[in-house]
Amino acid sequence: MHWDFALILLFLGIAVPLLGRRRVRQLMQMPATTKEDRLTLYASTIAFQWIASGLILWRAAAHGISAAQLGLGVPRPQTTLALAIGLVALVLLNQIVGLKKLATQPAANQGLVPQLAQKLFPQDQVERLAFFALVVTVAVCEEIIYRGFVQQVIQNLSAGSVYAAVLGSAIFFAFAHLYQGKRGLISTFTVGILFSAATAATLSLIPSIAAHFVADFTAGILAPKYLAQANRSATSS
Repeated sequence: MHWDFALILLFLGIAVPLLGRRRVRQLMQMPATTKEDRLTLYASTIAFQWIASGLILWRAAAHGISAAQLGLGVPRPQTTLALAIGLVALVLLNQIVGLKKLATQPAANQGLVPQLAQKLFPQDQVERLAFFALVVTVAVCEEIIYRGFVQQVIQNLSAGSVYAAVLGSAIFFAFAHLYQGKRGLISTFTVGILFSAATAATLSLIPSIAAHFVADFTAGILAPKYLAQANRSATSS
């Protein structure tokens, strides 16, 4: 393995999870976040994601990995369109059902989601526009990183094994969301398997980017509404 690829994988597998957990701990220690806090967080995340993606694309190109190998193309348009629609519908349904179920649970059983929603998710129109830019960035950059670069590198290291590439990519993706706890680790691993399998089947990042965007955007827009309804119901009962 190239030394720079090894460093990138180490950073993604160790530093990113640890930094994510540290940031969440810092957020949870804050009584509340201000509009400035949220916009600053959005901006810093956007900058980090694009810088990381740019560096990874640079090193991949330096070692002869083409854009097509990273999934930056649509070689199978019909399959890509069908899987994109299917994944988006599945993710959207899962988000709505999951949020409705979460809103019916006692606060003690809801985990980090409601607390993070209050601290991270947008609360006015300006924040929603910034959040939209954040979600677009995360959907594109994380798919380039995990379904493009990581999946391709692992496939090359495993003598072309698609199964190893799908599994390895999902593991790295799940570790990146370690801050969500055990429940989040399992759910992101499952999502990672689906997204990586779609990438392997279509040789394109389009389905996973579309589904990733829908998952994060609907969570940011719908979670505060469902949780607010749950709080009102709990208060009135």
